[in-house]
Amino acid sequence: MFDRRTVLAGCLCSGVAPAWALAAGKDDPRVDAFVRANGFQGVVAKARAGRVDYARAFGMADIAVKRPAKVDTVYAIASISKWLTSITLLKLIEQGKATLDMPVAALLPDFRADTGARVKLVHLLSNTSGIPNGFLAAAKLDPTLTTTDLGTGESVRRFCQGDLMFEPGSKFDYAMTNWFVLLAIVERLTGKPFQEAMRTIALDPLGLRHTGASMPAMAASSYRSVEPPVLWPDPRTPMMAAGGGYFSTAADLVRAAHNVFDRGFLKPESIAALRTVRVPEQDYSLGGRVRTMTIGGEPVQAAWQTGRTAGFRSVLGHRYDDASTVVILNNTGLSQKLLDEFADRLFGAEPRPG
Repeated sequence: MFDRRTVLAGCLCSGVAPAWALAAGKDDPRVDAFVRANGFQGVVAKARAGRVDYARAFGMADIAVKRPAKVDTVYAIASISKWLTSITLLKLIEQGKATLDMPVAALLPDFRADTGARVKLVHLLSNTSGIPNGFLAAAKLDPTLTTTDLGTGESVRRFCQGDLMFEPGSKFDYAMTNWFVLLAIVERLTGKPFQEAMRTIALDPLGLRHTGASMPAMAASSYRSVEPPVLWPDPRTPMMAAGGGYFSTAADLVRAAHNVFDRGFLKPESIAALRTVRVPEQDYSLGGRVRTMTIGGEPVQAAWQTGRTAGFRSVLGHRYDDASTVVILNNTGLSQKLLDEFADRLFGAEPRPG
């Protein structure tokens, strides 16, 4: 056995990429206080213009074998996958293969014609399509569906072709089936399996060598509780990759935000699309949110991607004004709101009302 101090002790690791060496010997009292107060386990990283100036790992990646978390440990990033999928589709739009206003019927000829004519690509990317979540209902009746690969065509046919729940664009519904359809669209536009297309179009050009849809052997484990340690299984079918199936490291997420928002990976019109809030009550854009913080008495906007699946929690925030980035990765099921507010403080934001 081991005591709580062993689990929660900070583990500042060496032997990683040169940029991470900048963190060596640095402390941040805000981080230390948060770790002590909340029993945080995972990774916290801060960077400006892609250059990391703080990175520390805390606690355990695997409690059973006493494997400590490291700054380069891989974590599930859940819905941050949506942002990566959105970037892939924006690159395909830049290549002239689609437009945001193109209806699904024009992108997937086999899709149900009446609903496919009303739902546009932008509705899927903003979770406002109205397509019912047939997968969630079916998986409640048959949990094996979460680990069964039915294939793209059968999955879309079985789970995404019901009557629309509302007029596309009129409501927000965080339905996994939006991303089933988007996965099918990427495959149709590229003629490649989704994960291969994502790798070729986005991950490799962005330099995300440690990001993928397969869980590495040394990835962090997911926990429902620490004392006693209780694992929290997270079954994933390949169809869930586009909406929540990817794994990554803090370094890769810093690199992704910097290359996308600061270094011209996307054209200006694509960046504008990512920064446009389409669901104001959710601050939702395409595959992620735009968060407005108050810093120095002034409103400051940041791209804000979050992920939550089983015990994994993640935040990727990137300020538009000064190109600073905060990444938080956790594997013990802390509150997502708690992590968002912690990221606010790391950016220097004033506390939110209430």
